[in-house]
Amino acid sequence: MAVDVLTEIVIDRPCAQVAAYAGDPSHAPRWYVNIESVEWRTPEPVTVGSRMDFVARFLGRRLAYTYEVVELVPGERLVMRTAQGPFPMETTYTWQPVDPARTRMTLRNRGEPAGFAKMTAPIMAGSIRRANQKDLANLKRLLESQG
Repeated sequence: MAVDVLTEIVIDRPCAQVAAYAGDPSHAPRWYVNIESVEWRTPEPVTVGSRMDFVARFLGRRLAYTYEVVELVPGERLVMRTAQGPFPMETTYTWQPVDPARTRMTLRNRGEPAGFAKMTAPIMAGSIRRANQKDLANLKRLLESQG
């Protein structure tokens, strides 16, 4: 069973500002509840082919994986993918201006669990949805508090 979770939020900041901050993986530990660290394997900034090592905690487990940027449309869309571990994942960010001062950001996680993870896919999807909602709320608070 595939997992496909889409969440979105409107952030009271211009699209370029939201995309620049959220689209920089170095900032992920500041707004993702479960991400502990990000270490670049390729030179910054983000480009197609960039690779970063992430360490996260999810459902009580420590996860270490490498994301590779597979698509980048600056200010509009970022797609990262990992093929490692029991749950290969693709993460997509999109940013759309609602008006000059507000941005709609979507966060989509999808993947095809393997092995034991396949049996827990429905539980995993709910956990991912709740975590993503918290993460986007954190991002909103962080960016809107920057004045």
